[in-house]
This record gives sequence, C-alpha cells and structure tokens, in this order.
Amino acid sequence: MTQAGYCENLFAFSNSDVALIVEKLKLFVTDASDSQVKAWQDSIYLLQRMSEEISNQSPNVAQKSSLILEYTIPLESRRIDAVLLLPGIAVVIEFKGKWIPSQADIDQAAAYARDLRAYHKECLEIPVKCVLFLTGNKGAPSSLNGVDIIGAEDLLPYCKKHIKDSGVILNADKFLAIESYQPLPSLIKAARELFQSDNLKRIHRAAVATEPTLAKCSDIIHKTAKNKKRSLILISGVPGAGKTLVGLQLAHAKYLDDLAVIREGGAKPTAPAVFLSGNGPLVEVLQYELRSAGGDGKAFVRGVHEYVKTFTRNNGLIPPQHVLIYDEAQRAFDAAQVKAKHPDMPPEFQGLSEPELFIRFAERIPEWCVVVGLIGSGQEIHIGEEAGLGQWKDAIEQSGLSYDWAVYLPDDKEMQKHFEGFVNTSYEDVLKLSVTIRFHLATKLHLFVEHLLEGNAQKAKEVSVELEKNGYNLRLTYDLNKAKNYLINLYYGNSEARFGLIASAKDKDLNNYEIPKGFNNPGEINRGKYGPWYSEPIGNNGSCTALDKVVTEFGIQGLELDASLIAWGTDFIRDGKTWTNKYAAGYREAHRIRDAKNLRLNAYRVLLTRGRDGCVIFVPPIQNKTKETYEYFKNCGFTELQ
Repeated sequence: MTQAGYCENLFAFSNSDVALIVEKLKLFVTDASDSQVKAWQDSIYLLQRMSEEISNQSPNVAQKSSLILEYTIPLESRRIDAVLLLPGIAVVIEFKGKWIPSQADIDQAAAYARDLRAYHKECLEIPVKCVLFLTGNKGAPSSLNGVDIIGAEDLLPYCKKHIKDSGVILNADKFLAIESYQPLPSLIKAARELFQSDNLKRIHRAAVATEPTLAKCSDIIHKTAKNKKRSLILISGVPGAGKTLVGLQLAHAKYLDDLAVIREGGAKPTAPAVFLSGNGPLVEVLQYELRSAGGDGKAFVRGVHEYVKTFTRNNGLIPPQHVLIYDEAQRAFDAAQVKAKHPDMPPEFQGLSEPELFIRFAERIPEWCVVVGLIGSGQEIHIGEEAGLGQWKDAIEQSGLSYDWAVYLPDDKEMQKHFEGFVNTSYEDVLKLSVTIRFHLATKLHLFVEHLLEGNAQKAKEVSVELEKNGYNLRLTYDLNKAKNYLINLYYGNSEARFGLIASAKDKDLNNYEIPKGFNNPGEINRGKYGPWYSEPIGNNGSCTALDKVVTEFGIQGLELDASLIAWGTDFIRDGKTWTNKYAAGYREAHRIRDAKNLRLNAYRVLLTRGRDGCVIFVPPIQNKTKETYEYFKNCGFTELQ
C-alpha cells in the first residue's frame, strides 16, 4: 500500500489496537508532530465507535466496507484524513478539532471530494459525499457548499442514513491503485475543448510560430510508438519563443489517444500526456486559467515535485501517461537537491537526480514513451539547478535500457557539447525556437537584455532604439509612485491589461523603499495566490494591477505581463563599471552554490524579460550605492520618467 497510511475493513478496524494503527500512520507520515498523533488517536476512537456499531448491526456490511486513513491524492501532496467505502457511497472525512468551521476548512474538504469525483474512475460508480467532522461540535448537523458538517455524535446516524443495502461497495485495493486516479473522460474532453477555444488568449499567443516544432514532435512520437521504443526530445528557445505553448499543445494532443497502449485492467489511459513543471507559480497560473473545464485545471498540468513523490513510493507504480513533458529541463534538480526536497524517499531512489528519476519512470511505461524537455537558456536561478543538460545524457547512459533510447536535439553547438559521444542522436533545426513571439513589440528584447547584462551599454543602446521605434517602452525612475502612476495611466480603460511589481529575492534594501518583500511576507505573493495575481483584471481582488504586492524571479519565471515594474535591488548593481553581487543576501547552503553571481545575473535576466509591451525600472535612491547603476541604465537606452 503506497497511497495511504492505513486500510482495513470496518470489522477488523473496530477490533484493532489504536496504538498499532497510529504506529502504521507514523511510518507513512514520517514527520508527524505530537499534535498530529493526538489528532489521529482522537479520530480513530470516534471512527471505531461508529465501526463497532455497524459491525454489531450489520456484520456483512462491516466485512465488505473499508476505512482508509491518510489517503494521499496521487500527483499531489494533500492527504485526506479518512475515506469510508460503504455500500452505495464513498464518504470523504476531514477532521477538525474545533466546534465552528472556517471557510478554509469547508473549502479544503470540498476540494478533496471534488478531486475524487473528477479524477477517480472508481468513483464513477457511486456518489462521493463530503463530511467536515468537528470534534467539538455538539450542535445539529448542517450543510454548506456541498459539505456536510457534523459532530462527534452524528457520524453513525450519518453513515446509516446514506448506506444503500444493495449498493455497490468499492474495492479498497482498486481504489488505492495508482491507475484508478486519472482524469475522467468527460473532463479530458472539456479540457481539450477549452484549450482549443478562443478563451485562453494569454496562453495562445501567436501559436502559428510553433507549428513546425509541433509537427516534428508528432512525427517523433508516432515513430517511437510504432517501433515500441523510448525517445528524449529537447526543445530550446529564447525567452518568449513559445516553449510552454508547445508543451501544452503536446499535452492536449488528441492523436495520443490512438497511440496509447491498453493497460492492465483492459483500458487505455484517459490522459496519455502530462505537462510537468517545477515552477510552482507557472503550474498555479496555468491551472487557474484552465479551471473552467473542471477538475481545477489539473487534467494535463501538474507539478514535477508531486509527480516525483508519487512515483518514487515504489518501483511498481506505472505512470499512466506515454508522453512526459518536463518544463525547464536544464533546471532539473541534481541529486543533492532531490535529497533535500524529498528526504523521506525510499532507499532505492536515493542519490538520483531528477533526470535519472524521470528516465526510470519512462522505462516503466509499457511499450513506448517520449520525454519532452523544454529548455530556456540562462534560466538557472536556484540552488540545485546548476548541473545542466548533461544530467539527461548521464541518466540515459546509466539506464539499463540505454540501447532503447533515441535522442532528438536542436541543431545547436551547445546541445552537441552536452550530448557528445551519444550514439543514437538526431539534430533538428525546428527544435530550436529562435523567434520571440511573447513580445509582439520587441522581438529583439532578449538581445537587448543580453547586452545590458554583459555590460555592453553601447550595443544595448543600439537595440533600444529599435525597440522604442516598435513601441516597446523602456522607462526609468527613482520615484516608485511615479512608476506606478505611469503604468496605471498607460493602461487606463484596458480591462485586459496585466502589469505588476517584480523584484529579486536576494535583495536586502527594497523593504526600506515601500517594496514589501520577503518570503511569507504578506506583501510578497506566495503559494496559492499566483493564479489571481496574473489572471484577475484591474479592480479585482488579488490582481497584479493593484501594484501593492511583489513577485520575485521564482514567481515570474516562465510567465508574462503586459508590462513589468522592476524594483531593482542592490543585490546586483554596477560598481566600477562591472556588476557586483556583494550586497546580496546569502544562501543557507552556500557550499552547494557554484556561482552565486551568475545566479543573480540569471535572476535579473528573468525579471527583464517578463513584459510584452515594456518595462519600468525603479531604482531606490541609495547614496553611494545605486547612482552608477541608474546612469548605466540611461546609457543602455532607458528613458527617465518626467
């Protein structure tokens, strides 16, 4: 059992020792706190009372019904406290040690049930009820937003009320099987229809520019499936060239249904491809944009780290996809960072990098598989991301099935360097996206940024003239309010416009200049808030256009705005005609950093390439620190706001 901490029929559960059950749960949830253990003990006591009554009144029902504790939703880190599989019904239970629920409690419970209805094929047969169990509640049961709210004395009558004597009882082993958790066919159909519609304009920008790349990928996928082999496709591109769009188009491709292989149980996977990203904010935003199709927009878009966690639980878990699309493949975690992120990983996976893990996952898939890596140059901004593309070559070479793999690369000297000596390699021009489509006014923005970061103001100035001629705005100021007012006025009356405040995560001075940043600072956008920040229009809660909250390079990478307001920190400034990071905040594990200054340079490359129409740089007026940087920007072609 890999998806839950405990599973047993109600009869056996009612006669089990609480301490033994808790020990099983502690083995499954290795970081359980004392308060968590106490909560388990309390909830087990209440569930055993209910199970004992059902066992006494209906022994046959108790023998066939099951209780699952700490059910981990596949491809996610969320765990459901308890799931009851009863005749004719599945009951999701969330325990809270309180007597009045918060809105967050209700939404949490509702989301669990919603996910089972949308993604669990076993739940097609029976209704899924959602219970918020308040251990301190002695009032009458109630219902809110589809969530039934009950207290300690209400569980038995609640279950007896919903049990159907002749109803289907779900098999616990099938319920816990990883292949049972896939998007339902109706959700896949809705997700594909939404993706092909005109409702996702911020995702579908200039799709025609990516068609040759998609055609080549389709050819490779068909060839791989026909020959029953494995392929790695790497697609590179300058910022804004459409790599994410290519990945999403491949994930939603309907032709994959025909190529998919029937799995154990007699059915094909419902979603033969998945777009995976370690960029949490990008995953949030894409899911937020795709949510109207149902299932919270997760049919084809998932997080890399949750995927790794799911398929390293044991070697027997087989991914339900044939095509694994890995976003920002050059930033894949090295072995040390995998260990840091997944300290409880089973021994057989320890010491492996993310590329090694994904090659192993791919080789479990029956008959054929394609791994697609999307590559953005100069995007490595975090610890554990500096090992580079060579990890993918190493992963295949160290595989026991290396002879089965073909590698398709952009026709690029840099790629040839990383895969030198690998036998089964093909180079394709169309796998390199060299035309910027994100910046409809600034096709040479990446070149301007390159010159600026290289310290070549003259060349940057030459490119800036062309950018301005095409309507791309490069603005500069010492006054934050002046920068905000400029953007508000620029987009006045444009409800589709998105502009926001962004800054480096390693700066130590911006907090003194009305930039409320810092991890878990309420002024910095963090997990769960990225979707509204990027997607909601002017005037809506949480929208970036309020310019009151900041996003760092970790929250903006791979995403875009119409215009960006960059608060330039002192962690990367000009000092004696060169860049310095001497004022930057340090790293907790500095010994693992290969080049801290290069990470800062990459961070600012990300920040400088996020605006489609232009960018405004606010430089804090810090005496003897920022004047040279401000003058340098003027020399590069930025115009001061008057």
